[in-house]
Amino acid sequence: HKFLVIDQTTVITGSANLTSSGLHGDAGRPSSRGNVNHLLRFHSPELALVFRKEFTQMWGDGPGGEQDSRFGLQKTKGETQTVQVDGIRVDVLFSPHSKRDRNHGLNLLADQLEAARERIDMALFVFSAQQLTNVLRDQIERGVEIRLVADPGFASRPFSEVLDLLGVTLPDHSCKVEAGNHPLQQGLKGIGTPRLARGDKLHHKFAVIDNRKVITGSFNWSPSAAHTNDETLLVVHSPQLAQHFTREMDRLWDGAELGITARMRGKLNRQKIRCGDGVERR
Repeated sequence: HKFLVIDQTTVITGSANLTSSGLHGDAGRPSSRGNVNHLLRFHSPELALVFRKEFTQMWGDGPGGEQDSRFGLQKTKGETQTVQVDGIRVDVLFSPHSKRDRNHGLNLLADQLEAARERIDMALFVFSAQQLTNVLRDQIERGVEIRLVADPGFASRPFSEVLDLLGVTLPDHSCKVEAGNHPLQQGLKGIGTPRLARGDKLHHKFAVIDNRKVITGSFNWSPSAAHTNDETLLVVHSPQLAQHFTREMDRLWDGAELGITARMRGKLNRQKIRCGDGVERR
C-alpha cells in the first residue's frame, strides 16, 4: 500500500513511496531525479471511509488492545467498491485474494483492458502477469493501439511480460522458462524503456484506457500483487484525469528507447549461447 487518509476526508495515494528516492531524488546524488512516480489527492469523505476500513483491518485495536491486526490473505476479502467523487466514478479494490477468488486484481485489470476499443497506454514498473499479455494479444488483433513504457531494469528480467510483448523469450539463470510462457509471434513496435539517471526507476503503475479511464494505485501488474501483497488498485473514470496521465505518458515516450534495447539484446545473446531455447519450468 501507499496511501494516507487525512482528517477522514482526504485520500492521498498512487505509486510513490514516501522516500527521498520516491519523491525527489537520492540525497548526495545530484544526477538523480528520483523514481518516476505519481500521487493523487481526493477530497471525499466517502472514499476516505473506504480506505479507513482497509486501514482498520491492518491496524487492529492498536497498542494495548486485541492482537487482531490482519494483513494479506488474513483480511476480509472484498469486492470492487465504487464511490462517486464530485460526479466521477472511482472503483477501488484492495488485494490480496486467493487465486480461486474471481474478485482478484488481475481479473479487474483484464476486464478493463478487454473493455478498450481504441487505445491502451501503460507505464509500468513490474509487469509479470501472463494473463494480461493474453488479453493484450487479443486486443492487438482487434486493432486496439498499444503503447507501453516499462522500467529498464525490470523489462529484461526472465519473467517480464515486456519481453513477451517484444516477441522474445529469456531463460532464467537455471535455463528455465516460466510454465505457460507465450510471447507474441511478432513483437510490438509500441514498447519502450525510458532513459533515466543511474539508479532511478520508472515506478508508475498506471494505464489510460481510450482516453477516458485511468488505472492507478500501488498495484504492480503481477501475481504477487494480486495474491500476496496488501495493495491498492483504482479505476478512475475521468477523461480530464486521463489527459493528465496521457501527457505524462507522452513525456516518457518521447525519450524512450523503443523495441529490443542493446541491454536486452546482450542478455538474450548470452543466454542463447548458454541455454539454447531453455526448458519450460514445471
